[in-house]
Amino acid sequence: MNVGKQTLSEKSGNPERVGISRAAFAATIGNMLEFYDFITYSFFAIQIGHTFFPAQSEYGSLMLSLATFGAGFVTRPIGGIVLGIYSDRIGRRPAMLLSFALMGTAILVISLTPSYNSIGLAAPIIVIIARMAQGFALGGEVGPTTAYLMEIASPERRALVVSWQPTSQEIAATAGALVGVILSKTMAPEALESYGWRIAFLIGAVCLPFGLWMRSSLPETIPQGDAGGERSSNHLVLARRHIRVIVLALLILASGTISTYVTQYMTTYAQNTLHVGTTLAFTTSLVSNGIGIVAALLGGWLADRYGRKPVMVWPQLVALVLTYPTFLWIVHAPGALSLLFGFGVLTLVGSLPFTAFYATFAEALPQNIRGGVFATIYAVAIASFGGTAQLVVTWLLHISGNPLAPAWYLLLAAVVGLIAMGLMPETAPIKTGGK
Repeated sequence: MNVGKQTLSEKSGNPERVGISRAAFAATIGNMLEFYDFITYSFFAIQIGHTFFPAQSEYGSLMLSLATFGAGFVTRPIGGIVLGIYSDRIGRRPAMLLSFALMGTAILVISLTPSYNSIGLAAPIIVIIARMAQGFALGGEVGPTTAYLMEIASPERRALVVSWQPTSQEIAATAGALVGVILSKTMAPEALESYGWRIAFLIGAVCLPFGLWMRSSLPETIPQGDAGGERSSNHLVLARRHIRVIVLALLILASGTISTYVTQYMTTYAQNTLHVGTTLAFTTSLVSNGIGIVAALLGGWLADRYGRKPVMVWPQLVALVLTYPTFLWIVHAPGALSLLFGFGVLTLVGSLPFTAFYATFAEALPQNIRGGVFATIYAVAIASFGGTAQLVVTWLLHISGNPLAPAWYLLLAAVVGLIAMGLMPETAPIKTGGK
């Protein structure tokens, strides 16, 4: 499989010379902090809705809060195009630094903005603008980071190194859920709604200087002055040569992002629909996301050992089979066992395919368009389906009155993802086992 230019490790002849472990950690710690900030909003959607979007009904306040969460997805494709192409032409490191700085500014604005009761209409306007800035930053984050991870890895370990991209997202979600559990256990409901959620945001902001320092020391993988004319070629023309893979990737990412953001919505779902306690709701997200960390790394290891396609297709099929029975169990017997075990199993199985996919898509693109195309397709999928997932689920629950509504949406997404995964090419350059 032609994957474009050599990786940094291939050029050096010895991956350790470029400090792969340190570089991967520096790239993903920044990614983790950005996703912590972004995902934390969904965990505290109810409290944020009351703070900035008071309405006559609980449903109206929550929908306005989730619509603002979705506003962060509107600017993702713009960030993906701008920062992704910037990373292809100028370098991965400056693109990652820029996206991180933008995210940091936005999260500080959200956490420090006074409530609607204090400054009126200015409060939701400021929050919406900040969310759009976050979306722009995060839209340009995933492509350059994923490209960077692949380019510093040796061929036999690419999927495992790239797996730190989805793993860092799971770490971020786990950290957000852990903060939610601690705050809900130690604070009165009134205090949590008044200022507790702001503490969760500020915890992420405190880590920003460390992330900026780590990223500023990253070695660059885009060779300066090498084939500059090729790198400056029209991205659209080059992308058309890979249109089949790009379309399949868009479908897989749509499936994955629906699954991700519906899962992140489980904290709100458990409280609003199943009427379980706040602590159990946050604990469910904490356990599920913790399992996702292990599953993402395991998926990368398996993809290096047995190839990309088997690790995409078979777990996705299992997830498709298990989704509806799991939701039936949770709805009819809501409690610690069904929530923790049920969502835990779904997360374990459902996280495996997408680690292999990240490696597949990155390998299928040449280096001179890898960052831009990956970022753009990822951002378009997230904006179209991730930004609306929680709104769709809330709407389905509202009009149907059926607590199984999230399962319907997950099943549809899983079928589309499974078909697209089956049509993706095998891109693994080396398989270390499974012969």
